[in-house]
Amino acid sequence: MNESKVYTYIDENYFYWFTINRPDKRNAIDYDVMNALESALVEVRENTAIRGFIITGSGEHSFCSGGDLSVFHALHTKEEAYAMLFKMGELLHNLMTLPVPTIALLNGTAIGGGCEIASACDLRWAVTNAKLGFVQGNLGITTGWGGASMLMEKIPHANAIRMLASSRVFTAEEAMDLGFIQKVVPSFDTQSLQEEIAVSSDVLRSYKKTFISKWEQTSLKERMLAEIEQCSILWERDEHHEAVNAFLDSKKK
Repeated sequence: MNESKVYTYIDENYFYWFTINRPDKRNAIDYDVMNALESALVEVRENTAIRGFIITGSGEHSFCSGGDLSVFHALHTKEEAYAMLFKMGELLHNLMTLPVPTIALLNGTAIGGGCEIASACDLRWAVTNAKLGFVQGNLGITTGWGGASMLMEKIPHANAIRMLASSRVFTAEEAMDLGFIQKVVPSFDTQSLQEEIAVSSDVLRSYKKTFISKWEQTSLKERMLAEIEQCSILWERDEHHEAVNAFLDSKKK
């Protein structure tokens, strides 16, 4: 794997930073990034000194544009799609149920699966010019990594439906009005993060257990898997493949 596709480190406040480093691909997710995220989440679970997990993108333009269509357009059948969707859905369930607070720092545009990643986090902060949207419907599919199920745990029902059903892109301020974004700032600084996550690792992990217990009782994982299954059915249809081909063709011009 090309290690430079992600950067990870633990800072002086014991926050684990995971930065997707594919700015030329708008920080899109491929299998290498998936594997790196899997390793990072294991490390955070096992290292009890870690107090928080922060995920962001490199550069000033994109947080994450979702799945790398140049890679995943090769998946045609329901079964092929499900294998990829399930892998990332498992990772996002692991991120959602990580035993420490998690923050998505939207340093730029978050589209499609990028919003699903953000939905898995406890908090979402965005820079002023960030734009974001669940645009999967424009490609003839639903959220494929469990994003709708996670979104509905984080914001009011009507707001979740609006974000999902419109397939539109929202400004950071609009997303904050909907409850998706908690803070809009000109830039990110570690002091603000430390103020937001101020108590000890033991206290933080105890609080997080309470939320995880709720999600276990409401069968979050099963709901995410059902969502992933539905997306894999739509993935196989001509509407999706034609939309992806049209998108990829537009990028060549």
